[in-house]
Amino acid sequence: MGKCWWNGTIYTMQNEGDTVEVVYTEHGIIVATGSKEVIEVEYDGQIEEWVDLQGGTMFPGFVDSHMHLIGYGETFLKLDLSNMNSKEEVLQAIADRSVTVPRGSWIIAEGWNENRWLDASPITRDQLDAIAPHHPVLLRRICRHLLVVNTPAMKAVPIDTERTEYGIHSGIFKDSDQDIILNAVPQVTESYIQEALRVAIQHAWSQGVVGGHTEDLSYYGSCSNVLRVYQKVIHEDSMNFRAHLLVHHSVVGEWRNADEKLLTKSSYLEFGAMKIFADGALGGRTALLSIPYADEPSTNGLAIHSDEELAQLVSQARSYGLPIAVHAIGDLAAEKVIAAIERHPACDGAIDRLIHGQILGGSTIERMKNLPLVIDIQPTFVASDFPWVVDRIGQDTDLQLYAWKTLLDHGLRCAGGSDAPIEQVSPLFGMHAAVTRMKPDDSTETIYQLEERLSMFEAISLYTTGSANASGHEYDRGKIREGYSADFTILTMDPFLNKPSKLLTDCIGMTVVGEKVVYRNHE
Repeated sequence: MGKCWWNGTIYTMQNEGDTVEVVYTEHGIIVATGSKEVIEVEYDGQIEEWVDLQGGTMFPGFVDSHMHLIGYGETFLKLDLSNMNSKEEVLQAIADRSVTVPRGSWIIAEGWNENRWLDASPITRDQLDAIAPHHPVLLRRICRHLLVVNTPAMKAVPIDTERTEYGIHSGIFKDSDQDIILNAVPQVTESYIQEALRVAIQHAWSQGVVGGHTEDLSYYGSCSNVLRVYQKVIHEDSMNFRAHLLVHHSVVGEWRNADEKLLTKSSYLEFGAMKIFADGALGGRTALLSIPYADEPSTNGLAIHSDEELAQLVSQARSYGLPIAVHAIGDLAAEKVIAAIERHPACDGAIDRLIHGQILGGSTIERMKNLPLVIDIQPTFVASDFPWVVDRIGQDTDLQLYAWKTLLDHGLRCAGGSDAPIEQVSPLFGMHAAVTRMKPDDSTETIYQLEERLSMFEAISLYTTGSANASGHEYDRGKIREGYSADFTILTMDPFLNKPSKLLTDCIGMTVVGEKVVYRNHE
């Protein structure tokens, strides 16, 4: 017995403009598509339910190709600074929190972004000491590549106070140096991680997201802790969500040796590539460039690994039969990643990922065309990073900045993600940024790089066929087609027939995962 989905516009995403009238599903799989008249006759006696789309617009379920799912859930449990527009607002929020939590308890907040402030000078240890002298305070920047702490937090860490390279005077720590502080933070409980994961999935459903490619296994103590949480929430609690877990190289050994029950896979939980970081981020000027930063010529960024170390990590992944997924924001970082892949090619049938790829050189793009590679892009970064990113990189450069259209025109495969909690989970916001190259709230309607705008079909493809390609599911997910998963996102409007600004409205009508309606907008 199955269900018929009808009375709406159903885009299959097999080709631009391709639609069907009815979709028939059984046991979480699409069995047939076609006209209502034919499906009614062919499956007479098997149709248990007619699901009325009420004139809505159905797509294959949207999948976020790059996120930190548990970390995103934590933003609903921790102090969120991402929407604060001044340093004073951030400091006041910390001061207010210090009044409500017991003396000596850690205050952890995330998401501050000085590019939203008129005064873009960094928060310092002294400023935090002044407002919360009796609490260890840790504030992570929105990029998660920089944090700042106060003196009580520093006292919890065994640091040689004669050394200054670790931010002794400022309290600021970048990239891998953050671990000095993070390792001192009291470990969270499994119940807390479970709560964060549940909240994240529920919110993702409300944004039309049926699944996500996520990297969480190295952030919460033991890798096994996180594996238990995923098994509990996804399998035991039956929260239908297509979780595709990347495995950070620092825990890949623990992951491989984990209890077999913790590695149980299903159509809702699977394991993907080995995650590696090649560089940092643009906000802290640690993304690795081939040229000095225009606004700080003394640096061109940071390589997390030497060339040989990076090659060894790629070789390690190959020995495990794993593809790689490498964070590379700067052009020199991407160049080093491509060189390592060329030195140690992917296993047959495997697909590597270049995560972010925000700044690329032309020769690197040409080399990428010859590799089984998907670029995980985050379209909303255009809205967040322009125009300040131009000040970072400079005007007179041949480098390609956030050049999504250029990548697609070169035949490269791209997938769309949010990098949540860096950005909020919303494929529709990502699509808006991809097709407009504008900030949602910009009254001047400034377009950043007009020539890099995507068509609506290309933008939607990032979160459907693009995400499916990235996870090796190009033949069973990402399209409305016989044999594919019955995962659907239903909008209350048709993005092909409306202005892009409609994407910014509350237009998620229904989210369906494995034939089950997991979210319905009742408004």
